[in-house]
Amino acid sequence: MTKIAFPENFKWGTATASYQIEGAIKQDGRGESIWDRFCEMPGNVLNRDTGEMAADHYNRYKEDVALMKELGHKAYRFSISWSRVLPTGRGEISEKGLDFYSNLVDELLANGIEPFATIYHWDLPQAIQDIGGWQNEATIEYFVEYCRVLYRKLGGRVKNWITLNEPYCTAMLGNFTGHHAPGIRDLGTALLVSYNVLRAHGAAVRLFREMNMEGEIGITINVTPTIPASERAQDKMAARYQDGFDNRWFLDPVLKGTFPADMIELYKSHGITLPDFKEGASICEKLDFLGINYYFSNTIRYNEYEWPLYAEAANDGGAYPAYTDRDWPIDPKAFKDILIRIKQEYDAPKIYITENGASYNDIVNVNGEVKDYGRIDYLHRHFEAIRGAIDFGVDIRGYFLWSFHDNFEWAFGYSSRFGIVFIDFETQKRTPKQSAYWYRDVIKNNGIA
Repeated sequence: MTKIAFPENFKWGTATASYQIEGAIKQDGRGESIWDRFCEMPGNVLNRDTGEMAADHYNRYKEDVALMKELGHKAYRFSISWSRVLPTGRGEISEKGLDFYSNLVDELLANGIEPFATIYHWDLPQAIQDIGGWQNEATIEYFVEYCRVLYRKLGGRVKNWITLNEPYCTAMLGNFTGHHAPGIRDLGTALLVSYNVLRAHGAAVRLFREMNMEGEIGITINVTPTIPASERAQDKMAARYQDGFDNRWFLDPVLKGTFPADMIELYKSHGITLPDFKEGASICEKLDFLGINYYFSNTIRYNEYEWPLYAEAANDGGAYPAYTDRDWPIDPKAFKDILIRIKQEYDAPKIYITENGASYNDIVNVNGEVKDYGRIDYLHRHFEAIRGAIDFGVDIRGYFLWSFHDNFEWAFGYSSRFGIVFIDFETQKRTPKQSAYWYRDVIKNNGIA
């Protein structure tokens, strides 16, 4: 008897990203990515960590896939490094780099694990950045050609494709706050980048249809529910602007074909030059599924000095009952609520939860075990939220836990552990955590016993 049961054929798996796990950044002709360059600059990444070794997945993928099988995983979401396949972003293909992903897919299939391939997870080739990156409209065509290479090589074996992971992070963290590569800090640039990456998404979907590819294609959007800190009109206004910045700016064009009018007016009021957004309809291509990434919600209060949204996070002071070790609020109710909202407001297609998880300061104890009960509690609560959304009528088909194993966690380097498999980054030894065995039972039971 299960306490919380999931629909038949629900897909259970884990997720990773190429730069975070592969390492081997100079092996077999891989080209430089913007994250390689970003990590070289002092102050960008904690402890000056880099992805040079990461989890050495490039050389250990068979070991990792075998461990996935042992832990009962039915699906695996991975991303492909553009600069590993096309070292300069266009032109000559690296056959060794392309073969790595072909071999990975074959290994997954041989072990009964369904591959979900993410085409772009933030690691733009540096050679493309050098000629303007996502600010340059030509990058859309370069991306389409990159997609064509992947579709031809992996088509038929990979039946689930994700065009982009979290375009919010590419645009806003990479080009407005500068916390991510390429480290630009300009809102006008970020808004142009958001437009171009979403146009690239639409073009990739059209190519998929034109090539009569077998399978399904979608996009992954990260959502961060915004909650007003009080009933004051100013707090509600600030929360709406934050929601527009975080969520609606990406959900609206992908699912409705338009950018949110209130945000356009806000940006114009600050004198920001905007694209004309004439190609909103070309972004809104029919999707087979929508990927949703969720980690936490934000309580928002008004601050007249916070440019450009008049909004600041008010997550401290006991606003939430619990936090992860990254100080991210734990709020499964907001997760359920935003899944229902996406169904109601956007008439979304079927949904996969393509990322969800928690970072904790895990250690291996004297018995060689990792007792990460906080993560198990986090997952349990969020599985209840997903089940609640399904009961409401949201068509959720699968869940990908972030992450399979500990990895290079972007600007936090190796200080932040999200994995259900512990990695000793000096020896590369893999140790499944308690959560890995708990999750294995969830998969086996298709629910929480």
